[in-house]
Amino acid sequence: MSNSPSDPSPNAVPKDAAPPPSSPPKNPFEFMKNLDKIPCARNSLLTGIAGGAGMAFIRGMTVAPIVAGHWFAGTFLVVSLGSWHLCQAKIESERQKVAQIIESGPKRTLKKDSDTGTVSLSASTPNESSES
Repeated sequence: MSNSPSDPSPNAVPKDAAPPPSSPPKNPFEFMKNLDKIPCARNSLLTGIAGGAGMAFIRGMTVAPIVAGHWFAGTFLVVSLGSWHLCQAKIESERQKVAQIIESGPKRTLKKDSDTGTVSLSASTPNESSES
């Protein structure tokens, strides 16, 4: 079986399909266009820019501009990475709470009566299912 372009296979990926999330983008401009779709990215970058600009302004009053620029870059990295990690931890905490709520909810199952052919929905709480 050949993998020529004229031979469509069921596993063929269209050329305009987005790359999988784990692969780095090939075009940095495309990455920048979609930066707002990454959770926490926008807020983390803006917080880092604001913190870096504030630190550079303060340091720029007493040191050379190049040194103030270094303070901007360092502060930007520290603040934006810290903000990123705090936001990711908050998202993970929310996901764990949602999973816990879903697990504690009633378990729903569909049961089909073989005699009549009717389908019924039954719900049981976790306490009921562990007792039986």
